[in-house]
Amino acid sequence: MTNHMESTAAQVRARQPIELVQFEAELRPKNPIDLSHAHLRLGIDVGSTTVKLAVIDDNDNLVYANYERHHTDVKATAAQVFAKARSVVGDVPMRVSITGSGGMLLSQWLNVEFVQEVIASKHAVEALIPQTDCAIELGGEDAKIIYFDNGIEQRMNGTCAGGTGAFIDQMASLMETDATGLNELAKGASHIYPIASRCGVFAKSDVQPLLNEGAAREDVAASIFQAVANQTVSGLACGHPIRGYVAFLGGPLQYLSELRHRFYETLRLDERHRVIPENAHLFVATGAALAGESDTYVTFSEVIDDLRNLGDTQGSEVARLDPLFATEGAYRTFKERHDQEVVAKGSLDGYHGRVFIGLDAGSTTMKAAVVGEDGELLYTWYDNNNGDVLGTARRIMDDIYDHLGEGCTIGHVTTTGYGEGILIEALGADSGEIETVAHLRGARAFVPDVNFILDIGGQDMKCLQVKDGIIEHISLNEACSSGCGSFIANFADSMGMDVRQFAAAAVKGERPVDLGSRCTVFMNSRVKQAQKEGATIGDVAAGLSYSVIKNALFKVIKLRDYDEIGKYVVVQGGTFMSDATLRAFELLTGREVIRPDIAGAMGAYGAALLARDRAGASGTSMLLSREEIDNLEVKHTNAHCGRCSNNCLLTINSFGNGRRFITGNRCEKGSGKPKGQQSQAPNLFKFKSRLLFDREVLPADEAPRGTVGIPRALNMYENYPFWHAFFTRLGFSVVLSDPTTRKTYEAGTESMPSESVCYPAKLSHGHIMNLLEKDPDFIWMPCIRWERQEDDGATNHYNCPIVMSYPQALGLNVDELSDPKVEYLDAYVPYDNKKELKRRLYELIQLQRRADAAAGRGRFRGADITRAEVDAAVNEAWEADLAFKDAMHRKGDETLRWIEDNDAHGIVLAGRPYHNDGEINHAIPEMLQGFGFAVLTEDAVAHKMRPERPIRVVDQWMYHSRLYRAARFVASRNDLDLIQLQSFGCGLDALTTDQVQEILENSGKIYTVLKIDEVSNLGAARIRVRSLMAALKEGRAELERETAAGIATEVAPVDVRRADGTLEHARQTDLSRRTPVYRSAKGSDFKKVRYTKEMQAEGYTILAPQMAPIHFDLVEPLLRGAGYNVVLLPSVDHAAVDTGLKYVNNDICYPSILVTGQIMEAVLSGKYDLSRTAVLISQTGGGCRATNYIALIRKALKDSGHPDIPVISLSAAGNLDEKNPGFNILSDPQLLVRAVYALLYGDLIMQLLYRVRPYEVERGSADQLYDSFMSRAKTLIPRTDRKSFYRLCQDTIDRFERLPLENDRSKPRVGVVGEILVKFHPTANNEVVRVIESEGCEADVPGLVDFFLFGMSNQINMKRELGTKASSRLTHIAGIKAIDALRAPINKMLRRTTRFEPYGSIFELAEKAEQVLSLCNTMGEGWLLTAEMVDLIEHGTPNIVVCSPFACLPNHVVGKSVIKRLRQMHGESNIVAVDYDPGASEVNQLNRIKLMISVAKENFKNGGAFRIENANDPTTSVVMPYVDETSSHRRHRGELGDSLVNEGAVVSGGYAAYGAPASEDGGATYGRGEGRIHLSPEQLDAIRQAKEKAGVR
Repeated sequence: MTNHMESTAAQVRARQPIELVQFEAELRPKNPIDLSHAHLRLGIDVGSTTVKLAVIDDNDNLVYANYERHHTDVKATAAQVFAKARSVVGDVPMRVSITGSGGMLLSQWLNVEFVQEVIASKHAVEALIPQTDCAIELGGEDAKIIYFDNGIEQRMNGTCAGGTGAFIDQMASLMETDATGLNELAKGASHIYPIASRCGVFAKSDVQPLLNEGAAREDVAASIFQAVANQTVSGLACGHPIRGYVAFLGGPLQYLSELRHRFYETLRLDERHRVIPENAHLFVATGAALAGESDTYVTFSEVIDDLRNLGDTQGSEVARLDPLFATEGAYRTFKERHDQEVVAKGSLDGYHGRVFIGLDAGSTTMKAAVVGEDGELLYTWYDNNNGDVLGTARRIMDDIYDHLGEGCTIGHVTTTGYGEGILIEALGADSGEIETVAHLRGARAFVPDVNFILDIGGQDMKCLQVKDGIIEHISLNEACSSGCGSFIANFADSMGMDVRQFAAAAVKGERPVDLGSRCTVFMNSRVKQAQKEGATIGDVAAGLSYSVIKNALFKVIKLRDYDEIGKYVVVQGGTFMSDATLRAFELLTGREVIRPDIAGAMGAYGAALLARDRAGASGTSMLLSREEIDNLEVKHTNAHCGRCSNNCLLTINSFGNGRRFITGNRCEKGSGKPKGQQSQAPNLFKFKSRLLFDREVLPADEAPRGTVGIPRALNMYENYPFWHAFFTRLGFSVVLSDPTTRKTYEAGTESMPSESVCYPAKLSHGHIMNLLEKDPDFIWMPCIRWERQEDDGATNHYNCPIVMSYPQALGLNVDELSDPKVEYLDAYVPYDNKKELKRRLYELIQLQRRADAAAGRGRFRGADITRAEVDAAVNEAWEADLAFKDAMHRKGDETLRWIEDNDAHGIVLAGRPYHNDGEINHAIPEMLQGFGFAVLTEDAVAHKMRPERPIRVVDQWMYHSRLYRAARFVASRNDLDLIQLQSFGCGLDALTTDQVQEILENSGKIYTVLKIDEVSNLGAARIRVRSLMAALKEGRAELERETAAGIATEVAPVDVRRADGTLEHARQTDLSRRTPVYRSAKGSDFKKVRYTKEMQAEGYTILAPQMAPIHFDLVEPLLRGAGYNVVLLPSVDHAAVDTGLKYVNNDICYPSILVTGQIMEAVLSGKYDLSRTAVLISQTGGGCRATNYIALIRKALKDSGHPDIPVISLSAAGNLDEKNPGFNILSDPQLLVRAVYALLYGDLIMQLLYRVRPYEVERGSADQLYDSFMSRAKTLIPRTDRKSFYRLCQDTIDRFERLPLENDRSKPRVGVVGEILVKFHPTANNEVVRVIESEGCEADVPGLVDFFLFGMSNQINMKRELGTKASSRLTHIAGIKAIDALRAPINKMLRRTTRFEPYGSIFELAEKAEQVLSLCNTMGEGWLLTAEMVDLIEHGTPNIVVCSPFACLPNHVVGKSVIKRLRQMHGESNIVAVDYDPGASEVNQLNRIKLMISVAKENFKNGGAFRIENANDPTTSVVMPYVDETSSHRRHRGELGDSLVNEGAVVSGGYAAYGAPASEDGGATYGRGEGRIHLSPEQLDAIRQAKEKAGVR
């Protein structure tokens, strides 16, 4: 049809938008309008906190809109919003689409179309703001970035709600305001503090101390918004820079101007490139209406009726628990028992004599107690501190002074808690005490024989195990406050309730929600999901009570046996004031415990009793008088210290008369202490930093061969002395990146491919950016698989998977490294093998660099480098490395002598080499030194002793071997203790921390771990260290008593060596003057129970975990047929996950939890005779945690009281010390061939089933066929011969080939790759294949056999880069050929079919992976995962789900890091990485998978990648980075600033703004939907001529 000019004009007039006016939250037509004949579309956006509704007409004009907070009652709120809309729009038929994180369930309930949120956003952006290159959308709990610069690419937050609207609400609540109030505060900011934004819990740990220590509230508010911007950019951009025109969508960005400011600053976004549409909060709802494709029309009345008819319908994702109280009578009995637990009391009014005051300034609350001379409690105070510790303390003292009579004096005041220090300085309090000691003092006054104290406060969880009145063991929550009281308080607040009302609701909850026991963020997502499913507030509150206790018992205390907690248990802290929390503790432990009636004030009560103890018979307090307190003026100032290179920003609180309190100092130099009072103890962290990096370099202009850049990151903290010596000898000037600061992190945020990788890895991005600014000739950051072996007894000497391969992640994601002129060398080098290293370095430094320079990459200066020069340089560097290590050993020996000579105490602060970085360790070494400890590194003492072997874990990582050696040495000394540093997200430390703890605690030492992250508040670390100090003080006193009594004597050191290799001799200690140096310590060896031939002859039951249901179901009958009584455990259920969490470290990966949980659930089930039971587990022998599953299982068996159950390793690796004479399937060739048959058949039938099931004519026919053939295979394979096996394969293929299908290959194909267990186990991946099929797609899952071939091919593939033994290569080639020969007949059968595809060779897959990364990436699934993605894309499956356990180390590199490169190579690729974890919300996972599938469907529908045409695309016309013409500052990639800017003008147009995108024929399309008009070039020319003729412009 031709569009005539009159027709065009009429259509344009019809497109004029309806004028809308604001009425409360509604947008409604200004004038009454009849819409009864309009073609309306309704979009509904059900977010995590609000319901939004938008009605548009057929010309895409907004007709009506509204939004309301749903307070988790989605059904009622939706009905209310619909009713309001009906009153304005009328009851006209509309097409309806629903979107949003909470919309999926509502769409199912109402049977209307669901549109994925990002697809809705995409349609709205296309129609309303088509110039957009990138849209950032923040919702209540969702954060999304959509890129439109190259097709469409989406990012959505996964397992974490950090940096979203809910996060902002939490922070606002903490500051006693709302989000709008936070915004107003931020307008007055002048300084930005670093605040963690990974989740609200971490942020609280940073914000609360800032408030407690006097930071300006305005600065804190702006810092919170900056944290949101940082989290969004670093957590979601994942390597794709945010460039061009950036749109800001969603409620928080619509209403919070200061939040937008922080984004403008972070992205250096000028006014021109800011896109802020009107009513951005309604954008997704409008997009849902635009994107809807349903032809079904419904009215508001019909939808409201449908909602009412739902009644109490609930969803079913979240499991439920038993009620806290089954009957009212049970609750009454409980109350009567606990109402008797009261502290002896008196009254402060009218009291005569001395009183003693305890002030407990907690993280969120302030408590006070006053006791009399006899210890009776005269007064208590408990209230929120509202972020103002000093102000609250003044109110308390005012109130106490009001009650003090004439004959009453204050004898002593003791403070405790977070605000201890500031109260001493401000109020003149007499003493301070660490809160753990105060809690013990209070509990002992109440129950003298207390064995166990659990205190759960606002952010802290403390467990004290007490023996004979002395703290024997302390457990504290780490760098995380998950499950503490502030989470419950915030949640109650979000429901409009206080904690008391919330607790009362919990008691009445009939079906408590099971929220797990992991991170609060995961818990928060489940809470929201449960409420969307219809759970009551009581159900949620009761579930939270269970979770808080599970968290304390299983995560913090890691309790295995309830007898460990003893007979007399006291619970205290504000959280236990809730009857629900108390009841949950009693139900879970089976104990009746004691809750004092002042549970919330027990710290203050203990502090008051300590004050009485300290006052003496007649002492009086130096506390300020009432008038002095009333007139106290506090002056806050900020100043940089300037006394060392840290140049810390200090917050100085001055109180007059020379009294002041200083925070922010990383060492004593900024503390205000006179130099004479500062600690003189050695700090080896400082020594090591100088020894590492203070090395003379050739001046750049004198270096004959130019410059080499080396980043000060990761294993350069170990290897820099080597590389410095190597390159200096060759004539290079070594350019080192600058010391790390917070800005280093900020400079690299845009290129970080994984939000959950550890902080040290994230920092390496910033170091690369820093080197690029220095412009060296090339950058050297090699991948190092093995460090040099230091302990011959260790199983292996790997680097961790991140340190090993992260340089390649940088190369794949830092765009600047792809510049043709930049040479970045990230190759693997055989660092542990001098001969191979010389060969490899010659290839890289001479041959490759020369070739690169010829191609224009990098600069090659000077003469060619000869092989002899390289050899000499390696020899010299090897010696430099040994000299560095020897210097550390000697300094360690020297420090130990200093400790002995000064009768001092040393702390071995043990971690990784890169924990020496001050930005990573957050000055914890300086803090320890300030407390008077000598601080040693683990490598300064690891040479002293070796642990007795075998230790429990497989000792496979070199840096961790040092930890075990250091721990074993510390266990043998009275004057040493160990604190372990652990980076958040370090998966390996989930294993190492338990092993170090065992070594220390077996010998009676206290184990302390400090978790550190981007921002680690030192207040929490101080509490842990001072708790340790209190325990050490008690221990020292006990040791002195035992020495005086002749019980403790000097023990001769056994096999303890000096730095020169000589043995230490027994000390001739004068025990009349000091305590012994050496002590008796238990060995670290672990007894492995072998599976013997006798056990096999007796028919032991062998329990095997289910890891891949299709394949393992075939292996079980095979092993049984071979005479092994194997029982394949049933598929994982929720109880198995809970059991796993109970028995493994909480930070371990999901597969470890599943495997251990399955086994322990079976062991504890009572079904098996445990005296005749064994366990079978596979073991890879590689550098992934999978090799250590066996160690986790052994620990769980020991902890459960069953250490004698043998654990059998199923492994081909020969160096694992896992010989089991009774189980030896590898020596049975016939059994091995049949095992290969089983795996080949598993792959085959899986492929056939997934290929045809989506298209079956008769529903269920494919599954029926599968069941039939699986049954036949289970019978046949244990006894099959070659001919019978291939006949089975042919029959199976023939039947699936003939299965009736309809519309074959009419659906998008979605590949599934990932970690091997999560990929294949339906429970672990939440039935991802079924989800894909239910969404109208076909699943494509690469097989299991390739994983085994991948393992066998590695020796061959690594030869060129690392060098491998010829004998090993020949063996592995033979194995590959054998399996290929067995698979060849199946391939031949598949080639003859019309539906199925044959399998490729493992070497073909290797070639595909090698296009992206090195084949030396072999940890976990290694390069195979990358290869499978490339193979899927090349075979027509561009849509891929990468299934990974949360924080899986290898997958940070081979999974998440390669996605960007794959998109560059294959524009059609559409990949989503989904993290799986016991606490992760299934709905969030589904949302992200559905998003990927929505994009897949759009692509499939359009016959390829769909993209938004953008005539103004800056990426095609502007070279990055942008230059702000008004500024002389050139924006460098990722650079962030702290200064504030004024907001620019809002982009006009809003919902009425439509562009005219150019079309391929040179014409233009106006509008969208049914009102869309396309004008050809001829028509446009006719219009132009008509305008000219009429004189119209």
